Amino acid sequence: MKKKVKLISSALSIIMLSSVALACSNKTDKQPAPSPVANEETAVTYPLKTDKTLSFWTADANNILQIKPSIKDIPFYQEWQKKTGVAINFINPVMGQEKEQLNVTLASGDLPDMIEYNWKTSFPGGPEKAIKDGAILKLNDVIDKYAPNLKKYLKEHPEIDKMVKTDDGTYYAFPFVRSDESLMVFQGPMLRQDYLTELGLQVPTTMDEWYTVLKAFKEKKGMEAPLTFRSKPRALDDIYNGAFIGAYGINRTFYLDNGQVKFGPAQPAYKDFLVTMRKWYAEGLLDKNIATADQKNQDANMTSGKSGATISQAGSGIGKWIGAGAANAPKYDLVAAPYPVLNKGDKPKFGQKSFAFGSEPSGMIAITGSSKNVELAAKFLDYGYSEEGHNFFNFGTEGVSYKMENGNPKYTDLIMNNPEKLSIAQSMMLYIKASMSGPFVQDKRYLDQYYTMKQQKDAIVTWQNTDALKYVLPPITTTPQESTELAKIMNEVNALVDETTLKIILGASPIDEFDKYQAKLKTLNIDRAVEIQKAALDRYNKR
Repeated sequence: MKKKVKLISSALSIIMLSSVALACSNKTDKQPAPSPVANEETAVTYPLKTDKTLSFWTADANNILQIKPSIKDIPFYQEWQKKTGVAINFINPVMGQEKEQLNVTLASGDLPDMIEYNWKTSFPGGPEKAIKDGAILKLNDVIDKYAPNLKKYLKEHPEIDKMVKTDDGTYYAFPFVRSDESLMVFQGPMLRQDYLTELGLQVPTTMDEWYTVLKAFKEKKGMEAPLTFRSKPRALDDIYNGAFIGAYGINRTFYLDNGQVKFGPAQPAYKDFLVTMRKWYAEGLLDKNIATADQKNQDANMTSGKSGATISQAGSGIGKWIGAGAANAPKYDLVAAPYPVLNKGDKPKFGQKSFAFGSEPSGMIAITGSSKNVELAAKFLDYGYSEEGHNFFNFGTEGVSYKMENGNPKYTDLIMNNPEKLSIAQSMMLYIKASMSGPFVQDKRYLDQYYTMKQQKDAIVTWQNTDALKYVLPPITTTPQESTELAKIMNEVNALVDETTLKIILGASPIDEFDKYQAKLKTLNIDRAVEIQKAALDRYNKR
């Protein structure tokens, strides 16, 4: 039994916390130069010689558990232990109950050695509060002594180093890092190209053109839900990520406008967005299940012909549906559409854009305050930033999931043409981590092979064409006091925004309710939330 730690934060506040979504990208032109497995200064050589077993809480494998019964059956996790020489007791929460089960773990104080979680935005009070409470360790000395590979990488990449620490320079987790601009954009609007061709329509670029296309899908193709999208775990999340709402010059979260921090749903333009979505819903152009549709609904709609347009990823959307849709429609094809604008020829202000660090629901592995194996945990996690670890996380095991050709790793048929008929995405989840997250630097050479279709590669180019860099907030960090105050405000604000948005779009409330809604946002202290974000931005810029 590990020593219990007293957590000052109420565990219930974790459940109550609604993540403040931030969007940012920092371009890194160079591929990472990972350090070697054996470091001259500390002589860390893998596999390590130890008879200890570490405990590791992670929800990152939940999607893979639809293929394998448990983490111990997943080849990547088996091999990770072999290559590092460290046995791991994986603690895997039930899908859909991750926050609740982490809540129980943190409240008990009986913590594992490592926890993978978004400590930056999902822990009440942020990483500094988590350290103060004893939930996780401050890692500055730990990285300096026991993580030479990560230390070297951060020294060589100061733009990433700036992101992965707090304003006072505290390191708190082993980070997942996207090394290239091409890895930061992977989602956007898409439509059935075969239907556009059949109807003599062009790929829409404006909201008016989208309306024309969706009307044609409804009236001429008899679609029940012309535009569909996921609303789990949060209603309208995909639309909020720049698609459609961005056409009105705002975003669902905080953003920059002429140097000022603003909150999109508090702006007058949000009313214009709601008016349009209400009209589309009333005319049957939106999926009637927009409040509850999940991945299974989206898959069924997009492959059956029930829907002709959606917002999804190049890999798990285009890559999955083109093959599956052909079973019902031999000419099935998808094409990416630009993020829509109001005026023809305008460049979209917003679009999906991930951080080089910090936007994953996990991808931040902290060592807990009660771990008695800090050195071993640090060396285990540091493996992913070594040259061997870099290749392993991105490509798997040489001779099994990849082989070297002309100095570049190439996936074998185990990944690209799986003998068990698994998709490329499914095969990757079993043998590598590049398509997910973890303690390593993501390599763009994985993506060059992941996107096998021209439609996928074209989609990334299309979705990258936005001005998001001008308007998104960088990965700022609030102080523990600010974080707690912000969480309290945003819990209430987000609840109001979500409730009002759905009621107006679904026709349950009149559009005139918007004025009362704006006044209510004021009483919930949205202006104070903006002030907190601005203060955090000012500190970030001084790092």
